[in-house]
Amino acid sequence: MASYRVISAIRGAILMLALLVFLGNIMMWIIMPTDTYYNNWLLHILADTNSTYFGIQGPIMLDFTFPILFIAVLGCVYLHLGKRVTSHTARCRNCKRGQEFRFLKRPMIVKGLGIVTLTELLLFTLFIALCVWYFSDYVRHWFKQVLVRSMSRGEKVWQTKLDRVAIVTGVTGNLCLTFLFYPVTRGSSILPMLGLTSESSIKYHNWLGHMAMALSTLHGFLYIVYWIITNRLSEMLKWGDHYVSNIAGEMCLLCGLVMWMTTYPSIRRKMFELFLYTHYLYIFFIIFFILHIGIGFATIMLPGLYLFIIDRYLRFLQSKENVRLVSARVLPCDTIELNFSKSRALNYTPTSTMFVNMPIISKLQWHPFTVTSNSNLEPDRLSVLMKCEGNWTKKVYDLMASPSVAERIQVSVEGPYGPATTDFLRHDMLVLISGGSGITPFFSIIRELIFISSTQKCKIPKVTLISVFKNSSNLSLLELIIPSSTKSANSCNLELQIEAYVTREKGYPKDKLKPPRTIFFKPNPSDAPISPTLGPHSWLCLAAIISSSFIIFLVLLGVFTRYAIYPIDHNTNMLYSYTKKGLMNMLFICFSVVVTASFAFLWNKKRNAMEAQQIQYMEEPIASKTTTSSFDQDDIELESLPLQSIIKSTNVHYGQRPDLERFLLDIKESSVGTLVSGPKKMKRDVAAICSSGIADNLHFESISFTW
Repeated sequence: MASYRVISAIRGAILMLALLVFLGNIMMWIIMPTDTYYNNWLLHILADTNSTYFGIQGPIMLDFTFPILFIAVLGCVYLHLGKRVTSHTARCRNCKRGQEFRFLKRPMIVKGLGIVTLTELLLFTLFIALCVWYFSDYVRHWFKQVLVRSMSRGEKVWQTKLDRVAIVTGVTGNLCLTFLFYPVTRGSSILPMLGLTSESSIKYHNWLGHMAMALSTLHGFLYIVYWIITNRLSEMLKWGDHYVSNIAGEMCLLCGLVMWMTTYPSIRRKMFELFLYTHYLYIFFIIFFILHIGIGFATIMLPGLYLFIIDRYLRFLQSKENVRLVSARVLPCDTIELNFSKSRALNYTPTSTMFVNMPIISKLQWHPFTVTSNSNLEPDRLSVLMKCEGNWTKKVYDLMASPSVAERIQVSVEGPYGPATTDFLRHDMLVLISGGSGITPFFSIIRELIFISSTQKCKIPKVTLISVFKNSSNLSLLELIIPSSTKSANSCNLELQIEAYVTREKGYPKDKLKPPRTIFFKPNPSDAPISPTLGPHSWLCLAAIISSSFIIFLVLLGVFTRYAIYPIDHNTNMLYSYTKKGLMNMLFICFSVVVTASFAFLWNKKRNAMEAQQIQYMEEPIASKTTTSSFDQDDIELESLPLQSIIKSTNVHYGQRPDLERFLLDIKESSVGTLVSGPKKMKRDVAAICSSGIADNLHFESISFTW
């Protein structure tokens, strides 16, 4: 108890320190466009940090790069300590805390943004206010110099003002780019420190991307207009090696426009491969962006990009390993359950997501799937469900459903990624509402509750699962709620009620459905079980990678600046080639990340090798008793055994949809967690009910799912 309080106090202090550093960083953004910054602060900063090793890039990194990387390292320590206090006992003891701030998570439906919480809306409004302030104060600052600038250029005042507005538009777009990479850094320590995941933060990436591209497009358009009216259209072909490179900017904008166009919902939904492949243009977008504005100013958005590069390279290293796919189950509803061997040291939270790649289908495509297994209930297995709803998944289904399936299928994975903690126990009742394939994340939640109820002495909320399906074949998914191998189900006290609705059928079909078909594979000895990776599963290692790689980068940059740039430029930032400087900085960053991350990855791989060998020896006797493709009748019969001791009642309703409003408003429990996973309309309907104010006991939460 005492150690728990000490660790909690340390985590609170870390969180407070990170908040203070972040507020200081935001203050720099606010003060940056003002006269105070340019006429006072900047002069003192340059004087106090004048160095032959870093030049003008040094103070910019000190003000904007170092604070965020410092917060990321603090986040790693915070999350590492969090693993020691998130035991089930601690969760039982603190499940009712923080209810006074629950109004901040109350859902709101905002046109254009979708379902957002009050906190999200407040932060989004503050960010828009920051952008408006940034734009308006920069315009005010530079308009003071318009008369002198117009006379020196021999152009009209309004033309010079157009030039200034165009550049401020681009600078404001850079502010959006600064935050663009944080939501897509899957192994980030910053997102879980805020209680977020990469999957749930994708909408922030979308908002920032739309804003950045709108401002960047306007920036480019205004400059084309400016060059036309001042008879300087030849500026479009200028590569300024000691200032802004216009050609690089145009190439950057072209890459961005191609990516932006493919994000249109109908294009992304119908031609996902096009969206996926064009998004690889982000590499060229970043390169041309740095060459366009120079590494000095690009350093402002460096921290988000730096953390993304570390995460991306670690994911690349993990994806190079083949994992052990031990079995697959083909369900009658065009769905496949893939079962992988995993290390017992790998722990993940419910609603986690894992990315899967099958080179036999596509070497480049990685698709996310919700993890349905539970690391506590199934310590040796990790499972995902795939629904045949796209070209890639259709090919996987055809491969698995084939009468002659290969003995081994090469598979690589990234992840799993999930929330740092879950707090389902704070509620008296859980209502899980799913539409179609949205039922998948609820499997892991139910299995987690089964494990807690059978191992801990604490109150478990009652659970009602409301599932809406189109056809009765999807009812076979309910058989996967409890794994057949679990023994905990016999001793748990979880009350589970299932209400299943089949909307397109009036009754149970006369034609008997095909039974599930189980396929067993024979992995190669070189195929490894899914093991803990650096980052989400080893926060201290990630902190070491961030800090050590940045130190190596600073050393390389310092040596290069002192002995290559300074003898020519003498800290004027006007004589040495911007292009060479930018390319060398990118090279130093990549080298630093590759060296440190590779070393840490190889060390982690060596540490996991012994357990992988033990798992292989344990699987060999099982594999020798099974065939490559067979229907395991015992496996299906066992599925129903644990269900009988857990499920209070199961009702199947044909030809109708659930009356969610009546059902939710009739619940009398004081705290009801309402989790929704399904189509947007279903989420909006439930969010509207929970935010109506009629019932204060309903607490809405939208669950992301992928399959």
